[in-house]
Amino acid sequence: MTDNALPNAAQFVAWFRSVAPYVNAFRGKTFVVAFGGKSISGPLARTFAYDVSLLANLGVRLVLVHGSRPQIEEELQEKGLESRFHAGQRITDADTLDCVIDAVGSVYLEVEALLSQGLPNTPMAGNTIRVVGGNFITARPMGVLDGVDLQYTGAVRKIDAEGLKAQLGLGNIVLLSNLGASPTGEIFNLSMEEVAEEAAKALGADKLIFLTDSQGATDAEGNLLDELTADAAEQLARVGEWLSPDLKRYLPCAVRASRRGVGRVHIIGYELDGAVLHELFTHDGVGTVVTRDPLDTLRDAKPDDIGGLVGLIAPLEEDGTLVHRPRELLEREIGRFSVVEHDGVIVGCAALYPYAEDGQKAKTAELACLAVSPEHRRWGYGERLMQHIEGKAKAAGVKRLFVLTTRTTHWFIERGFALASVDELPEEKRHMYNLQRRSKVLMKSLGK
Repeated sequence: MTDNALPNAAQFVAWFRSVAPYVNAFRGKTFVVAFGGKSISGPLARTFAYDVSLLANLGVRLVLVHGSRPQIEEELQEKGLESRFHAGQRITDADTLDCVIDAVGSVYLEVEALLSQGLPNTPMAGNTIRVVGGNFITARPMGVLDGVDLQYTGAVRKIDAEGLKAQLGLGNIVLLSNLGASPTGEIFNLSMEEVAEEAAKALGADKLIFLTDSQGATDAEGNLLDELTADAAEQLARVGEWLSPDLKRYLPCAVRASRRGVGRVHIIGYELDGAVLHELFTHDGVGTVVTRDPLDTLRDAKPDDIGGLVGLIAPLEEDGTLVHRPRELLEREIGRFSVVEHDGVIVGCAALYPYAEDGQKAKTAELACLAVSPEHRRWGYGERLMQHIEGKAKAAGVKRLFVLTTRTTHWFIERGFALASVDELPEEKRHMYNLQRRSKVLMKSLGK
């Protein structure tokens, strides 16, 4: 092995270990993955199948929903038929419906073939995936809209959730198309995004994933919005004239799904190889996630947070930034800690230690163990934690807040702390002061 290979090997091992919590969290969960016909006709369709196979082998229960808009357009052009739309909905007459059926059938078989790969030296070598379809969707006609009869354009009336769950329980991948049948035996052309939304809601899916023609939702300047609440996404859908056609269709679906019990709605670009894996198995992801509530919460710590706290502060203890706190000490003092939780992971913490002197109510307190994971420091969690601790101190009648630090003196000075001497510390803390660490003492008045 060459010297250059060693860092790569170490990096691989570290990454492989880092994804273990995601594998544990996703096993047995239900994901609905929706993708348009354009993504299947693109160069990354094969690698997308590899990623679907990997998720299935990790124990994820998968429902795939495909669209076929470009394929429908090709069929119409070949037969010399005109595409007609009203209010964003395709007008599907009998001739158009024939084209839709042909296009959907071809896409369905293509996806099925992609998921049947098993060549040696590929990620699907030796793999067997059962892909099933069926009459899981009951449709209804959309009828007349603004005086225009949409004919065979329909909407989802019902999803056979029990039937889907039965197939998922057998370890099968369910593949749904944008066609549905009515109780009268008629076939209707549906929108892919509506089918995905309704399937996710009916199943109570843990995740709904849309593959789109853009990297995710962006602001007016083109900056990626990696997180959106349902309310924020709804507002963006109303004013976002700059959004891509896919985003304009998918964002309203994401809002409704998140408000109806779907845990996370992810919007990611299909032009990035491995986009699904990047989004699911990295902290920051590569697209936009829509949730009913904010992904991050600042709250008082609980005993169940001990493991997360240990994992967060251990690296900072090893490099000398923080004083070592045994697990037993954390368990005893957990009530003094506040934490920031992001998407179920503890990414920041801080503690408040009041010091009473002469038997009186504590007027001085310590802000201790302020720590934020390196990958989340750019999000301002450190300042939020500091302000939270200051608020708790004021509510307890504390007049002065102090902190001991060896590495972040300027950060605290920029936020209103001033250098002080060891002699200004409360007597109990002075006796505990470690002369070898030579920590800087900083104090901040909290007012009257």
